[in-house]
Amino acid sequence: MKGVIAAGHPLTAQAGAEVLREGGNAVDAAVAAVLMSFAAESPLTGPGAGGFMMVHEAGASHLLDFFVAAPGRGIPAPDPAPLLPVGVAFAEDAVQVFNVGPSSCGAYGTTAGLSEALRRFGTLVLGDLTGAPALAAREGVEVTPIQAYVLDILGPIFRSTPEATALYEPEGRPARAGERLPLPELADLLERLGSEGAGFLYTGDVAARVSEWVLERGGLLTQEDLASYEVVEREPTAASFRSRRVLTNPPPSSGGILIADALELLDRIDRPGDTRALAEVIAATNRARDEEFLEGLSSENYADRFLAAGALDTVAGEIGSRLGSTTHIAVMDAHGGCASVTCSNGACSGVVIPGTGMHLNNMLGEEDLNPHGFHRQPAGVRVPSMMSPTVVLHDGQPEIALGSAGSNRIRSAIVQTIAAVIDGGLAAQEAVDAPRIHVEADLLESEPGVEADALDGLEAAGWRLRRWEEANLYFGGVQAVARDAATGELSGGGDPRRGGVAVTVD
Repeated sequence: MKGVIAAGHPLTAQAGAEVLREGGNAVDAAVAAVLMSFAAESPLTGPGAGGFMMVHEAGASHLLDFFVAAPGRGIPAPDPAPLLPVGVAFAEDAVQVFNVGPSSCGAYGTTAGLSEALRRFGTLVLGDLTGAPALAAREGVEVTPIQAYVLDILGPIFRSTPEATALYEPEGRPARAGERLPLPELADLLERLGSEGAGFLYTGDVAARVSEWVLERGGLLTQEDLASYEVVEREPTAASFRSRRVLTNPPPSSGGILIADALELLDRIDRPGDTRALAEVIAATNRARDEEFLEGLSSENYADRFLAAGALDTVAGEIGSRLGSTTHIAVMDAHGGCASVTCSNGACSGVVIPGTGMHLNNMLGEEDLNPHGFHRQPAGVRVPSMMSPTVVLHDGQPEIALGSAGSNRIRSAIVQTIAAVIDGGLAAQEAVDAPRIHVEADLLESEPGVEADALDGLEAAGWRLRRWEEANLYFGGVQAVARDAATGELSGGGDPRRGGVAVTVD
């Protein structure tokens, strides 16, 4: 077997699988898949987005941070235009507000990150990988039922600007399943990316056009922001869980250390499969995300202090006494290498720059990433993120590589999937399919299939519950690959909530 890949769209997974089939490694396949996702999973990712990639090869792990940076360099007294709040209805009684418009757009990093990953860890170059996604963008990718749902619920954001409306609703309505959605300007961008590299997006004509467009409409993205953007390698945050070593996204992002916190607490409580234990742990990590936490993310060695054994023991003891969502790609290759990469445009900003193929992110308007107020980060500082590409090592070898889309639900989805594989003994696809819960403030939400007696017990104990009638991408879009420690067999799980698929390559 040459490898396995799990991704959020069939074409995305197939692009990576083809690279594995032709002898490319996990990073080559991951980059190929991300580039295809620009065409197949637009508008939730793209060259105007940001992301992270966890790479494990030759016994070492590396975290590349190419997430969105706060804009405003060279502006003496930033005064951004008001954000535009838009409600996105995942279901009739589950509406999440996203703030969009030019003031929501930060400095993007995706293409810079892909270039750096290939240079350092791949065997191919961008020009080897851009042809297929460029063709797909030019011809238009057939809309799947899940994509049709996404395009429908994001319709209010598209309709916030004439440029986004023209791109995503050319017939005056959201595209329907079976129709094609051509993106010819994105195709031009991808072809140019393959021939020139990413420089034109940061210091060239497209960078100038993007900045000019955003500044003219009250945003803060300057040419200096783009020209000074750099990919940063960070030391992964580590946690212990059931004798495994879990490596995930470190500060200044927030999701990774909250995942590490949750797994360390579950390990200490040691009640596998206990729904209330899981709910209490998720609630505890929610409470930990206070003002002090957000300020600490930018300080040195904060993860070590946050995950100190004494503090974890105390919280686990308190829980024990009471007990009596973006796109992700995960790849493993035949040589023991793996790549786990999450990229996101947020909910998208509606800011489409004509003639460039660029649809910008709305990370400065995501309430989940800015819970204590907007436009607080100094220019050039990375926006905190819930995105958490994660690798689980067993005896030093990758056992699971995974990550998720899903905004604030990313961390709970990843924790539950890891627990389902390790505690539940489930295969990757079964673990991804398993019903999930999420806790936000005082509300516990659950998908069908969560043990009814456990939910009844939580309700009787005073928890406020919302029982969903069907699985939904609100609960995240996990893509996971796994290696059986005993046999070495590779398997993958694509999240049906997100239209995901897994492909094994023999």
